[in-house]
Amino acid sequence: MTWLVGPHALGAAEWLGLFGHFLMLSMLAIGGAIATAPEIHRYVVGQHGWLTDAQFTASVALAQAAPGPNVLFLPVIGYGVGGLAGAAVVLVGSLIPSTTLALLATRWGAQRRSSRGVRAFVAGMAPITLGLLLSTGWILTEPSRQHAGSVALVLVTVAVMWRTKTSPIWMVGLGAVAGMLGWA
Repeated sequence: MTWLVGPHALGAAEWLGLFGHFLMLSMLAIGGAIATAPEIHRYVVGQHGWLTDAQFTASVALAQAAPGPNVLFLPVIGYGVGGLAGAAVVLVGSLIPSTTLALLATRWGAQRRSSRGVRAFVAGMAPITLGLLLSTGWILTEPSRQHAGSVALVLVTVAVMWRTKTSPIWMVGLGAVAGMLGWA
């Protein structure tokens, strides 16, 4: 049975696969849902061809520009894959396991906050989170990497964020101005 609910006609197995994939990714979202963007890109763009590189990047950018949590990009991508049903499948698949695990782990960790194991776990998660966020940034810059202005803007942003305590909103504004002027 196939339902046409959005841009793509998905069969029952594809709906189940979409739900299951986001269910699994939810458990890998160390550093937030945005850290899973490279794998989401591989799945919806590379493996299934449901979205193009530009559509994927635009979906993430649109959701990140909106006020609210960074998880908003998930239903936007789901909508691009399968309309409102796709948005719901992706969002529910992403929220159920991670929310349940976060609730249980937070309660458990709060009771054992001063233990060596909990402190070591928290310290060990920092480099993993950083690596996942860097890979996300790499994927999101793919459509504009051939433009020298875009590459320069990324390098300047990384340097400013690394070396100063400047608010990231200034770098977002710089990127917007550079884009409007055609420099990036």
